Amino acid sequence: MTGSAFDVAAEFDRQVETLMDMSYPELAGTSAEQFTELVSPLREAAVARAAELAPPTESRAPFLLVVTRELIAVEERLRLTALAGKRKPGFVDRHFAEGDLVRFDPIKELEVPAGSAYLLFDVDRGEEFRNLAPSVAMEAMTAQDRLPLTIDEGIAFITQFPAALASNRCFSLVGSRCGDKRVPALWISQGAPKLGWCWYGNPHTWLGSASAHPVRVGLE
Repeated sequence: MTGSAFDVAAEFDRQVETLMDMSYPELAGTSAEQFTELVSPLREAAVARAAELAPPTESRAPFLLVVTRELIAVEERLRLTALAGKRKPGFVDRHFAEGDLVRFDPIKELEVPAGSAYLLFDVDRGEEFRNLAPSVAMEAMTAQDRLPLTIDEGIAFITQFPAALASNRCFSLVGSRCGDKRVPALWISQGAPKLGWCWYGNPHTWLGSASAHPVRVGLE
């Protein structure tokens, strides 16, 4: 299917409405009007850049409106996620020490825009990289002119498209690192999304590595 039948503007508005319904403005300490005003400059860029992309599927999204930890903490956004058709909230794995998550920054190759929100395009949960170590998946995706997702981007993915996280269809977030060999990942535990970590050199049959188009578009 081509992007000809895909209403990008309507999808952008849906993503904003989803965040509004999930109380993002309140968590950010702003009004609904202020939150809408903050992200609305990205609407034009979404329409321009995603017009030729295919509509969303369970494994792929044409674009994501990504809210960063600068606006709302990782833990707070994760608690608002759930598996498709479920209600149990997402949570952080206990193996993250207190204060550990803030150490996981986007790798320099991503050139993540500064600020509280930005757009990510052509997002894929990376099923083709299942049973490949994140180190190998990283090499493969860069050869395809793609780059990995960050923690913020992974949360945005399952927030807007809960079905993207499914049994044996979980994914690493190789775009966030903290200087050691740990790689954050989203998988399913106790019937809910869990943000944990795996080793950069270890493969898992149920875990792929999510990727996206390398260009991210920010508010400035």
